[in-house]
Amino acid sequence: MELSQASLTMPDHLDAVLMTGVNDEYLRLIENSFDARITFRGNQIDIAGGAPELQMLTALFADLIKTLEEGHTISTQALMQSIDLIRGGEFAPSLLRDDVLLAYRGKAIRAKTGGQKRYVDAIRSHTVTFAIGPAGTGKTYLAMAMAIAALKRKEVARVILTRPVVEAGESLGYLPGTLSEKIDPYIRPLYDALFDMADMERANQLIEQGVIEIAPLAFMRGRTLNDSFIILDEAQNTTPDQMKMFLTRLGFGSRMVVTGDVTQLDLPKRVSGLISVRRVLEGVRDISFVDLTGKDVVRHSLVQRIVAAYDAADAARQERLELCP
Repeated sequence: MELSQASLTMPDHLDAVLMTGVNDEYLRLIENSFDARITFRGNQIDIAGGAPELQMLTALFADLIKTLEEGHTISTQALMQSIDLIRGGEFAPSLLRDDVLLAYRGKAIRAKTGGQKRYVDAIRSHTVTFAIGPAGTGKTYLAMAMAIAALKRKEVARVILTRPVVEAGESLGYLPGTLSEKIDPYIRPLYDALFDMADMERANQLIEQGVIEIAPLAFMRGRTLNDSFIILDEAQNTTPDQMKMFLTRLGFGSRMVVTGDVTQLDLPKRVSGLISVRRVLEGVRDISFVDLTGKDVVRHSLVQRIVAAYDAADAARQERLELCP
């Protein structure tokens, strides 16, 4: 293979260690991800490799320089996400960095992976979006950010957050407390996500006014939801009838996002409305299905490895089943 060469120069005011990492941690990560030779001489970056690798590395280092010039720092996780984006060739890292969904107290919420970018773009361009993927891929969090942003822009009059209440061994009727106290543990994760991106006092005020509603899925029956941004979370725990009921609540001027992980079913008979709805609605105009994977996990890096290990175990188990008639 014929080698090509390219050079980039970091601005003098930038410290090369910010690019290479302590003890060259970032540089080793980059070298292990590409088939090329990278040399730092002061502030000059020399790259030698095949044309495709050279093109990707030039784009990567140019983006990292831009990141540092904008006052951002480079982290191992962010660097891995940039490498995946560059290698995927679908989105430039700067495109994701510039696409801020919501800003709260100096924190910008944005898509961080190619899958997450496809997800938020699907929400923007479709009335109903299904996001299916493992824990930590930002399914609920990004949908919540899009909903709050739409509310602030007055694109919708209210935000409705719902999830199915799936009992695990105990009937709600026999648990102590009021109905609100009984269902609170099931919908608490929705409150947690909301309070992470909106002032708690203001959010509680909007909840009291009915502008933001958080309720179990059963409370949706018989309603028509107009001018609303509606999120159904943990949809793998809906039955097919519940899923149909929810989707037919859609009213004029509304948008729906349905999220779930089909590998985490808590239904007694394991008949999931999220699995069956894809067979029914995939290909229907104005409805989008987005699949997120372990590469889209943005929690602790160990979570990504856990998801990958479970995926490998599931694939091995499926292979054994196919070999044993």
